[in-house]
Order: sequence, then C-alpha cells, then structure tokens
Amino acid sequence: MRVFVGHDWAEAHHDVFIEDETGVRLAAARVPEGIEGVARLHALVADHTDDPADVTVATETDRGLFVGAMVAAGYRVLAINPMSVARYRERHVTSGAKSEAPPGDRSPRLRGNHVSYGTTTTGQGSAVVH
Repeated sequence: MRVFVGHDWAEAHHDVFIEDETGVRLAAARVPEGIEGVARLHALVADHTDDPADVTVATETDRGLFVGAMVAAGYRVLAINPMSVARYRERHVTSGAKSEAPPGDRSPRLRGNHVSYGTTTTGQGSAVVH
C-alpha cells in the first residue's frame, strides 16, 4: 500500500502524519530528535507498508538526520518550502482560519498535482527540482 508521510521538523522533536492514497489518516505522532525518533518513524511507516518505494515523504527541509535516514531507507523524500504549504492553505481554506491539525498533518496533502512544489532530496542538501 502506498503511504504519504508529512514530516514537520523541529530542533527537539518531529511531528509525523501518515495517510493512505485516499487521504485516510493512518497514524500521527510526535517523535523525539535523534536515533530513537528515527526508529519510531520507521516503525510507524512499517506498520502500514513493507516496501520503502511505496513511501512518499513531504518535509520542510532537505538535510539532517531524519531526512538522511528516510532517503537511506528508500523513501521518496520531497523537500517542500514552508511558504508553499502556506500558499496551498490560502488557496484551499476559504475561511482564512489556520487548521487545528498538527503541522505534520499538512504536508501529505500536497501530494498529487501539488508535488511540483517539492524537490526530491538526497539528504545531503542537494536536490533535483520536479
């Protein structure tokens, strides 16, 4: 099963949100920075798919331990500028209100036609623009 992961980076923790191809929420968690958090992220993903090629991650950075670990695992990792997320929200939320959803909930919704906002990253800061 293909899964989409939203990854919201912070210095002390990371918010992750996982959904399936139809937009059904499969999991959401706040994981700590470091190896423990990376292991927890991989465990969350493994609960929903066995094939790393079926995982697309939207994140707001193109480097760091988490991004490197996701790339090394074989996930497709898209670095999406946080301003693109804000502009997407402006176009799709007519009330102007910010969602109460955790930040990690926003990125997977940029899949499909909106993937063009991201770049596929190598985890080393270099990327190829889509």
